[in-house]
Amino acid sequence: MRIAFVGKGGSGKTTLAALFTRYLAELGRPVLAIDADINQHLGAALGLDGSTAPRPLGADLGWLKDHLRGTNPRVPSAATMIKTTPPGQGSRLLGLGEGDAVLDRYAAHCPGGADGSAGIRLMVTGEFDSEDIGVSCYHAKTGAVELYLNHLVDGAGEYVVVDMTAGADAFASGLFTRFDLTVLVSEPTQRGVGVYRQYLTNAAGHRIELRVVGNKVADADDVEYLRGQVGPALLATFGHSGWVRAAERGAPRPMESLEPANRAGLDAVLAALDATSRDWAAYHRDTVHFHLRNAEAWANRSLGVDLTDQVDPDFVPGPATAAIS
Repeated sequence: MRIAFVGKGGSGKTTLAALFTRYLAELGRPVLAIDADINQHLGAALGLDGSTAPRPLGADLGWLKDHLRGTNPRVPSAATMIKTTPPGQGSRLLGLGEGDAVLDRYAAHCPGGADGSAGIRLMVTGEFDSEDIGVSCYHAKTGAVELYLNHLVDGAGEYVVVDMTAGADAFASGLFTRFDLTVLVSEPTQRGVGVYRQYLTNAAGHRIELRVVGNKVADADDVEYLRGQVGPALLATFGHSGWVRAAERGAPRPMESLEPANRAGLDAVLAALDATSRDWAAYHRDTVHFHLRNAEAWANRSLGVDLTDQVDPDFVPGPATAAIS
């Protein structure tokens, strides 16, 4: 099950992505967190220090592409693989279990403890480095996440939590369609709600399960404001949290000490996520759709080959296809 946290910068999406990840771990659910934001703060929010930072996906695309293409005859080299390249016969499909080569290479284990973070694995896209400045956009790094999710066969009871880029920047690629549930974190303000409306407009016509979580909610007036603006899309609200403040100071408390109202918000998010059902055939059609659009818009011209040939018409990933890492 995959969930993305989106919202305007400063809304608290990283904080809530980290809180939901810790909550899943406390429940004993296997969970992979992915930091796909240009501001790479999810690891710190999960208690990971710089000395144990994972290998960035975006800085190691050559290995990732070569691994994922496997023996797929439609993808003869990593050089012809782009962020939207769909899996086909011979491609390596990935899982979330122990021994997965991609997880072994890119995922770091977050520190365990009474806060429930034991069992959390974290992958990151990586920050801009000196070679990127002035010559590259961040979508080259988030493309690694899209490629990873396109080849991931995850099932019920397995969770991937992604902290996305702020605002509507997620629509620069097909990454926004890779989730079972998208949670837009909104403050009870016109600017916060404005991002939701922009996201809703951009997502129209795509299979996006979009809900709103109110954050920094101080009173009943804030709740009523959000409900009046977004209606039934409002899933839960979160108020001030001493638990979160302690965690951000590097001293997380046991999860059972989280404020009951905020715990109820996490329960609501999980219930909504677990209620979703993925149609693998439709999911793969979206993968192919965005690949064909990218091939025709720029990739064919850039690489000098027809990347539409990478689409395997007889292949659909899903539980029936064994994950081969």
